Amino acid sequence: MNTSMRLVGFVLWLLGAAAAPAQSLTRDQVAARIAAGSKDFSNLEAPGADLSELDFTEANLFGANLKGADLSNAKLARSNLSVAILRDAVLIGADLREAKMFSSVFANANLQGADLRGAQLVGNFERANLADANLERVKGGADMRNQPMGLVRLVLTGARLNGARLRGADLSRADLSFAYLSGADLTGVDLTQAKLVGADLRDSTLSHATFNGAEIHNAIFTGAKDVDTVRGLDDADGRETATFD
Repeated sequence: MNTSMRLVGFVLWLLGAAAAPAQSLTRDQVAARIAAGSKDFSNLEAPGADLSELDFTEANLFGANLKGADLSNAKLARSNLSVAILRDAVLIGADLREAKMFSSVFANANLQGADLRGAQLVGNFERANLADANLERVKGGADMRNQPMGLVRLVLTGARLNGARLRGADLSRADLSFAYLSGADLTGVDLTQAKLVGADLRDSTLSHATFNGAEIHNAIFTGAKDVDTVRGLDDADGRETATFD
């Protein structure tokens, strides 16, 4: 399939998804629909709403506007949050295991302590707070076989990932420029062609991580553990400006 055909298919998919009318619901209305067994909250309009502790397990929240909403301790496992807007949202302790977040906006969101194991993260998480979050086996790599609208990748610029667990995560081609990864567990993480300019990896665990083709200009590795097991670090772009012990 050529690029133009992929582009047409992608646009038609977006138009079809946007065809459903936006729904503006209060917390009580959302809770009532959940209690009635509904899983369809596509295009939900609930900016700033208190949706904390609600159970959205396996729900369709495609295109939802949840800007500034409170989803603390909400259950969102296996939910579809693709193309959703959660800028400035609060998701402290939320369960997002295996959730789909493709082309979503979580900029400035607070996901401290959230559980994102096995989730798909390909969107905007710049300046998000993911401190102490569990991101093991996260699928954050850019798929170069399906980029009809240009590069869509995981953006974690300026994000707080201190103490986060990222074992086995795919962060290939992700942008982690100036991200704070102090004390994070990056065991087995794939950072192939990732951008880590100015990233702070002090006291992180890097056992068997992959840095092939990564950019590490001015990155800080002071106190990082198992650096000798890292693949591709010696040839990483900008290694001469990075700080090591």
